[in-house]
Amino acid sequence: MLSRSRSSSASDSFAASRTHSGTWRMTAAATVAVMLAAGVAGCKPTTNEKPAAPAASASQPLATPPIAINQSSAPAAPLVAGLPDFTPLVDRVGPSVVNIRTMENVRTSRLGGSGTPEEQMEELLRKFFGVPLPDGHPRRGSPAPDGGEERPTGVGSGFILSADGYIMTNAHVVDGADDLLVTLPDKREFRAKVVGKDVRTDVAVVKIEGKDLPAVRIGKVDTLKVGQWVMAIGSPYGLENTVTAGIVSAMQRDTGDYLPFIQTDVAINPGNSGGPLINMQGEVVGINSQIYSLSGGFMGISFSIPIDEAVRIADQLRATGTVTRGRIGVQIGTVGKDVAESMGLGKEEGALVRGVESGSPAEKAGVQPGDIITKFNGSTIARTSDLPRLVGETKPGTEATITVLRNGSSKDLAITIAKAEDDATPRSLLGQNGEKLPGAAAIKSLGLNVAEISAQQRQQLRGKGGVLVQEVEAGSPAERAGLAQGDIILAIGNQQVDNVAGFSAAVGKLPPNRASSLLFQRGEFAQFTMIRPAAR
Repeated sequence: MLSRSRSSSASDSFAASRTHSGTWRMTAAATVAVMLAAGVAGCKPTTNEKPAAPAASASQPLATPPIAINQSSAPAAPLVAGLPDFTPLVDRVGPSVVNIRTMENVRTSRLGGSGTPEEQMEELLRKFFGVPLPDGHPRRGSPAPDGGEERPTGVGSGFILSADGYIMTNAHVVDGADDLLVTLPDKREFRAKVVGKDVRTDVAVVKIEGKDLPAVRIGKVDTLKVGQWVMAIGSPYGLENTVTAGIVSAMQRDTGDYLPFIQTDVAINPGNSGGPLINMQGEVVGINSQIYSLSGGFMGISFSIPIDEAVRIADQLRATGTVTRGRIGVQIGTVGKDVAESMGLGKEEGALVRGVESGSPAEKAGVQPGDIITKFNGSTIARTSDLPRLVGETKPGTEATITVLRNGSSKDLAITIAKAEDDATPRSLLGQNGEKLPGAAAIKSLGLNVAEISAQQRQQLRGKGGVLVQEVEAGSPAERAGLAQGDIILAIGNQQVDNVAGFSAAVGKLPPNRASSLLFQRGEFAQFTMIRPAAR
């Protein structure tokens, strides 16, 4: 599981019996002696006499020529020598890393307990089973302005962006906090306020009233390579100024958040969130944000937000408190093997257009479901996640060019970038309370029941025709393709669907056990998918 790393020790002991150890060494030595003896017995003569060639036998197999091995006569110089010394990095960056404690205002009841009975029970469980705060942290809440109590709710990390007190951290560290306490390595403590946060990228900026503060140096992510050493500083489990180190495991790792994460094996635990990832030049290259864990603790897979993405977001948050993104109004999916083969694409790259929003910039530009977007403003779309990132970084109102692959040929389309709005639930086309409509038919090879669409639905579809999905069988090809009750199937196998009879005839022509294209409408979106009919 992927989890945010917001806020026991165990020791391994090794013991060995001298007798057992000695016995093992004797056995090993005896084994080596036998091997050496065998080697001597099998050696070729060292005299100049040539041994007699053995007589050929039909039963003897022919000698196999030896495999050529690229082996040098002299020992090669090691590619890597020695281990790095991280002390200069700690000296440079350590003073810039801060501890962030989030506080919650809790009402005090007349009986002396805090909050509701449920909250009191939660506090009891926290005391007995939660992670204890380190020495120096308040274990009891302090008075709140409203006469209640301020209770610590979480611990995270951050780092100083500028000398005037701007600090970068994760959005999930400060989310829901009534108050923030920032502690510097020199033990100075400040009240902080949230300047802005962006949930999509998990970046937040907070401000403390300070001056001449030690700010970090920002590095370049594009120079970071897999295998390079990196270091992290943070407050795992509330333990301030903890240093861990490791290597870069992968770059541009897509975890579903449309961010090209940096993957490392640096130990990141709850409380490390928001802390910096540092290269060997003492520069910040990422913000520690997520971990992959089955237990909630470090398991060797950690993810950091690239600092160039974070700084871009931070600049907008400092300027306006919010983040403005571009949008084009498409739903996209990964170009898999089936799609690449059906489109005649040599590589599994680009972004597959599964849906086009009605009235969106993409629809106005002529983008169609089933297109593969290969470029945006000249930048190649190598991964599906590249497209939303590039579009999101583009200022609304900008004229851009997208390149799509359609029917085996590329086409450039001019598009005007719109402003991304908050996610909204699309209007459903499923009316009539889901009742069975006339003309219903079961399509066994796809595992679904379809029916004629109503006049109202046909009007919403602007005369596109289609059939209504009434039921989808569990585990069927239709379910695996992503179809659901209420969808309107518009085309299958590149053949337009006008009614149930036409749909049944088109399905009958599909090759069994081979993926075919399917176009359907869901809400405001016409969407594209691939479906593989079962054997008839």
